[in-house]
Amino acid sequence: MKKDIKLKAGNVAPKFTLLNQDGEKVSLKDSLGKKVLLYFYPKAMTPGCTVQACSLRDSKKAYDKNKIVVLGVSPDAPTRLKKFIERDNLNFTLLSDEDHALAETYGVWGLKKFMGKEYMGVMRVSFLIDEAGKILEVMSDVKTKTHHQDILDLLK
Repeated sequence: MKKDIKLKAGNVAPKFTLLNQDGEKVSLKDSLGKKVLLYFYPKAMTPGCTVQACSLRDSKKAYDKNKIVVLGVSPDAPTRLKKFIERDNLNFTLLSDEDHALAETYGVWGLKKFMGKEYMGVMRVSFLIDEAGKILEVMSDVKTKTHHQDILDLLK
């Protein structure tokens, strides 16, 4: 499905506070002074989402070098996010958006199609946010296998 993301590069990133995998509150303002990769994904521990998360995990040194904080957002409960982190040794924060309010705010909650069925869900979209909280890039055509490198290539 075509993604019609309303937020664009140059917009101020909408602020948020969500619970992480440990049930702790995490806000966008916690990462001011660093770049933030805010990536939305449909469901923890599914094949595509696992490929994407593990690639980001394996790129941690490069992300640290570029002062990028990775925050993954899905409609999963914190307990499921914790299992995802433990199962795949993920080394970044996952955020729970169970009511999909943040996904709606960022314009990534919409109609999806899978195996002939239509349903509402989270679209796989990433936002690269600068140190001051402005959106540098909106990636609406995310490829799970290359996403980690596509972000780094943007910074070159």
